[in-house]
Parts: sequence; C-alpha cells; structure tokens
Amino acid sequence: MRVLLAKPRGFCAGVERAIEIVERALKLYGAPVYVRHEIVHNKRVVDTLKAKGARFVEEVKEIPEGSIAVFSAHGVADRVERDAADRRLKVIDAVCPLVRKVHEEGQRYAVKGFEVVLIGHRGHPEVEGTMGQIAGKVHLVTCIEDVVRLQPSNPEKLAYVTQTTLSVDDTRDIIAALKRRFPSVVGPDMRDICYATQNRQSAVRALAGAADVVLVVGARNSSNSNRLCEIGEAMDVPSYLLEDAAGLDPAWLEGASAVGITAGASAPEELVEELLVRLGTLYDAQVETLAGVDEDVKFRLPPELAAGIGAAGAKEADNRC
Repeated sequence: MRVLLAKPRGFCAGVERAIEIVERALKLYGAPVYVRHEIVHNKRVVDTLKAKGARFVEEVKEIPEGSIAVFSAHGVADRVERDAADRRLKVIDAVCPLVRKVHEEGQRYAVKGFEVVLIGHRGHPEVEGTMGQIAGKVHLVTCIEDVVRLQPSNPEKLAYVTQTTLSVDDTRDIIAALKRRFPSVVGPDMRDICYATQNRQSAVRALAGAADVVLVVGARNSSNSNRLCEIGEAMDVPSYLLEDAAGLDPAWLEGASAVGITAGASAPEELVEELLVRLGTLYDAQVETLAGVDEDVKFRLPPELAAGIGAAGAKEADNRC
C-alpha cells in the first residue's frame, strides 16, 4: 500500500500560537487558567491542555472573578469582552491574527457607513465573534441563494469580508454573485485570504489526484477539516473524516493501492503518526510525502507571555493584549 502524505497538513501558525498561549499562561500564572470555548477544534489538544490545568468553559460567567482567562483562536464578540471586564478577568486573547484582521476590516467598513456582508458558516465560533465585533448591520451569507435574498438598505454602501477558514475557491462564486447584483460592493484583496486554508486545500487536491482514497484527520466540528473531505469527494475520490486512528474502518481501503492522508489545521501531527502506525499493522505501507508549500509563518505571542512577566503583569480585560 502506498501511503501519500499531503504537504502542508495539520497545525497552522494561528493554532500553534493559541496552544502556546495557554501553555505559557499555565507556566506563568499557574493552574487553573480558564479558556472560553475550545482553544481550537480538536479533542486531543483540549484533553492535553486540561491535563496541564486548563479549564474550558462555554461562557464568561462560569469563570471566577479576577481569574486568568484565554479567549480562543476563533475570536469573540464585543459583548464577551465587556462581560470579562465586568468580572475583572485578566484576559489573554489567543485570537488568530488573521481573524483579528477580518474584524478590523469589518469595523473600518462599518465606521464609513457600509453595511457588511460576512461570507461564512452560520453557527461557527469565528462567524459569531466577527459579527459581534462589527458595529452596525451585518448580513451573513453562506451561499449564492443568500445573495439573491440579500436586501441592504443602501446597495451603494455595501462591503464584504470572509471567514478565514474559507479559501479563494470557497468564496469566488459568492463574491462574483455579490458583484453582479451589487456592482458597487467593496471588499478586501483576495491575497488577504488565510494562507493556511488555501495551502491545505491545494494540497488535498494534489493528494486526491494521486490516491484512491483520502483520509482527513480532524474533528467533526472543524470547518476546515470538513472542507478538505468535501474537496476529495468533489474530485470523485472516496474521502473520510476521522478524529484519530481508532476511527479508521479498513473497509474504506478495500481495493485501494494508494491512500492519501492529510490533516485539518487544528489536528496535531501525532494523530497522523498514530494513523500511520495503524496502517502499518494492516499493510506493508510505503510512506511518501507529496511535494508542496513550505510554511514558515510564525505569529508573535502577546507581549506579557513573550516577555515572561509574572501574574501581576496580566492586563485587565478592558486593556487586553
């Protein structure tokens, strides 16, 4: 059995930064450190951080007053920041810098009097956070049909931003539909799209072109992992999403001579390695990595963590890092 590995795969710089923020906060301030929502969408990552002393909560009201709190990589709404300030929480914001950039773009449009169209998936934490960061009217659009139903109060003052876990390919048709219906619509340069999403989707296309079956390692609630699986299916290659090696059904691989493996942006490489071990017990597996993009992006940590300042250096929520 040929086992083909996608490149790149797994952790992106935003996920690496978010995890490191929680780990450093635990070392600097001691347990417990409270994290609102999953820091990233992966059970292995969450369980590992729990074992080190992180406590995950759904709402700020569950965090004791004055505690150390970390906001997830997906970003949060403005109301969450206000609630944290009311509880005197010492907040460290692990929002991905690319998500933060989308917030800032949307805010700039709103200040100029534009209604904002957010292209994204309803219910996704990043979408909820972005909508809650933009003052004024925000229209959520998930498909071309939503564009047809869109009724802005002033079609001449309309702008769009996109969820970061969508790629150029994901948004191209929706943006084209927006421009056809609202010729004056404005939006960010397509180069602003998340590099990691685009790279992983391009890599899975190459993988599907060379494999009989594609396995995507990632969580069920991970938007980018699900999209990788959908891309394989769209190329008529049987594609399966599995959270870990235990989720592999050998029946998926019957008749296959080459299996492709990739991983979502929040899936640690150890899960891929465990899947390779499992495949090695079933087949004489010959592993090779396909050619792909070398990623060397590194996002800076919040200043108090990078400098190693003690607990007294944490900023209050109304003056977050």
